Amino acid sequence: MKKKFSDAFRGLFRGMGHHAILVQYILAACALCAAFILRLSAGEWLAVIICIGLVISAEILNTCIEKLCDLYSTDYNTKIGEIKDLAAGAVLAASVTALTVAMVILFSHIGG
Repeated sequence: MKKKFSDAFRGLFRGMGHHAILVQYILAACALCAAFILRLSAGEWLAVIICIGLVISAEILNTCIEKLCDLYSTDYNTKIGEIKDLAAGAVLAASVTALTVAMVILFSHIGG
């Protein structure tokens, strides 16, 4: 069990070596700083944390899918292109969801 956790944490740290994942880590840190500054409620904190986990998980899975596809073939392949587009779409969906939650929270603090 300990090895599984160490492998998983190593995966999180390896993510820092991939630009797209690193960007998500940086954005997550910014979101957490904003949450402290805005003094979010417990429910708002939960929403922010869930969104951060959703987006980072989607980005890590997208990177894994891209790497697996590249292992299969580095030549252009329409099916691989579709797979990569679908994975990128999942990241976009998670990111738009997180942005929407952030906007609702932000507007409730600056408008309320």
